[in-house]
Amino acid sequence: MDRGRRALLEVTNLRKYFPIRRGFFPRKAGHVQAVDDVSFSILPGKTLGLVGESGCGKSTIGRTVLKLMEPTSGRIFLDGRDITDLNRTQMRPIRTEMQLIFQDPFSSLNPRMTAGAIVGEPLSLHNPTSRKQSRERMLEVFDRVGLHTDQAGNFPHQFSGGQRQRIGIARALILNPKLVIGDEPVSALDVSIQAQIINLLMKLQDELGITYLFISHDLAVVKHISHQVAVMYLGRIVEMSEKNTIFKAPQHPYTRALLSAVPNPTPLARAKKRIVLSGDVPSPINPPEGCRFHERCAYVMDQCKTTPPPLLEITSGHWLACHLEN
Repeated sequence: MDRGRRALLEVTNLRKYFPIRRGFFPRKAGHVQAVDDVSFSILPGKTLGLVGESGCGKSTIGRTVLKLMEPTSGRIFLDGRDITDLNRTQMRPIRTEMQLIFQDPFSSLNPRMTAGAIVGEPLSLHNPTSRKQSRERMLEVFDRVGLHTDQAGNFPHQFSGGQRQRIGIARALILNPKLVIGDEPVSALDVSIQAQIINLLMKLQDELGITYLFISHDLAVVKHISHQVAVMYLGRIVEMSEKNTIFKAPQHPYTRALLSAVPNPTPLARAKKRIVLSGDVPSPINPPEGCRFHERCAYVMDQCKTTPPPLLEITSGHWLACHLEN
């Protein structure tokens, strides 16, 4: 959806449905509509923050873009190449261009391997070189993410949580990827450590030109690291724009409710009334007809109950799926 420069990552009409099987002889009894008709693009060297409540489909998008799961429909383009229908063998050389930073730095590292072996493993799998060259590259990446090179022989349990996440970042960087997807990479860390990791990711982007898809439910973190923000609700993007537009002039009722819940210490912000949504998030197995947010929206109209609002560009670079504004 960006004009001019070619996007590094472009996703169009992406859907990912998970079948529900029941009975002694399992038969398909429905689908979980985890991701439903999602489109976005990210320019090289930029960050798109993908936000929303737990269960809205953010992580499913990340894993589907990486082809760790096959999409139900839609297209995925990486640097102009359509990778949607590539099989595992065809994807292998492309794996070096796209990497994942996991959410949990404790369970995503093999406790039986040293930190150096963990970081160097992708290199041995995808770009085997001499042992000396591999070690030099591993130590280079170790130093770049702020780890002491003499710790390369230590095991994961000998590192703190923030250091373990730096190991995960180093593992993602060692192949010089163009795209890195962060699946809530700081949510398991203390607040002070979160800031260090976010600043490290921003520094690496400036130095290496990495493109990020940053998945999070923490709006304060997303505001700090992102250039663009896409807000998801129940498998669909409801609003997407430049960071400043989303945070200063949100248009979708759901985006406004999310932003009203962000703690802010300033007196002016404390004076603003928090928007409390009624009801619970509907089930993705049987989502509401029309706008998926209409059952909790204070501005619901008859049209909202029957017709899904399309994601339209209301002003330059600002996309919205809402009958109120479209």
